Amino acid sequence: MVIMAASPRVAVVTETWPPEINGVALTLHRLVEGVRECGWQAEVVRPRQAVDRARGPQPMAEEDEYRVPGLPLPGYPGLRMGLPVRQRLLRRWSRLRPDVVHVATEGPLGHAAVSAARRLGIPVSSAFHTRFDGYARHYGMRWAEPLALAVLRRFHNRCHATQVPTRTLARELDSYGFHGVRVLARGVDSAMFHPGRRSWPLRQEWGGGVDAPVLMSVGRLAPEKSPEDVIRAWEAVRTRLPNARLVMVGDGPSRPALEARHPEVIFAGMRTGEDLAAHYASADLFVFASRSETFGNVVIEAMASGLPVLAFDRAAAREHLRDGENGARVPVTGHADRDSEAFAGVALRLAEKRRRDRLAWKGMGEAARLRAEGLDWSCIVAHFAAQLEELLAEEGRHASAAAG
Repeated sequence: MVIMAASPRVAVVTETWPPEINGVALTLHRLVEGVRECGWQAEVVRPRQAVDRARGPQPMAEEDEYRVPGLPLPGYPGLRMGLPVRQRLLRRWSRLRPDVVHVATEGPLGHAAVSAARRLGIPVSSAFHTRFDGYARHYGMRWAEPLALAVLRRFHNRCHATQVPTRTLARELDSYGFHGVRVLARGVDSAMFHPGRRSWPLRQEWGGGVDAPVLMSVGRLAPEKSPEDVIRAWEAVRTRLPNARLVMVGDGPSRPALEARHPEVIFAGMRTGEDLAAHYASADLFVFASRSETFGNVVIEAMASGLPVLAFDRAAAREHLRDGENGARVPVTGHADRDSEAFAGVALRLAEKRRRDRLAWKGMGEAARLRAEGLDWSCIVAHFAAQLEELLAEEGRHASAAAG
């Protein structure tokens, strides 16, 4: 027996989901909860997590979530990749058929989902969240970049549409031969991330007084995020302002070596919720040195917290930062050392600006906050639902034309 949906139904397929902490999991959770509030039925297809075993059996509607077997993801402790369970998905979706499938990750589970959906004639959208082709360069495998890009292109071109977070990335992927690319921006919880969460006790704990600027970094401590460039920027600031502090929030494979080499840096570990929000708001300048992002949620979280942001001219920074107004963007030339040096120089210039003109600096933070307030999740969710409806309508027209 096939269970028919009274309202539109989407199956969201992902290899990562809360309580895992990363931008993909956060974004998907917001989108799923949002479309449910808009009247859609939504199921989440994901690998079983360690926390699932710890909690034991949990009551849930069968149509709301489907957990599949998974394996640990190399280099990412705590994350799991789903197995290629094509036959399981065929059986499930033959009985509990979604109107559209949205595949958020390009792992084995994602490939299986695209294959199963195409076999059943279900329209598929996908999301381009991670530049795996760029990661190859950071792990010393530049030769693998074209291969990684070809694999990604083949995956996404098997879908009817691919969502990307910025117009710049849409143009780039279009030039690489990706089809059906559409922009879906990212949102931010501007109630959670707010300047009002600034904590003087926390600043005192870091040693950040009135005249001691605190630089903040949030993200995975791994080569592709360029944490050494953040530290180099802080060291440049210290040449003029020796009491400057650097707080790095996050964890990852590079952390032990970074802590050993830079004992004066404050490594705050993983932070979530209001604790994370207080860390953002208690700093003075957000420093984001990654060049490998498709977006970078942390940029708009920092902006919502009232922080001017320093970042390379990519992804979220290119979309939302305006030089001298709410932060600064550093051009990417492709010469790693030269770019790192330029980044450090701009960090010093910004720190000097804060020292010389506190009123202007306050204005930059207010401008950052104002920009972030326009990225409300309700607008992003509505756009996501509209794109799914548009995909359904397109496929319906194609089916009618074929039948005629």
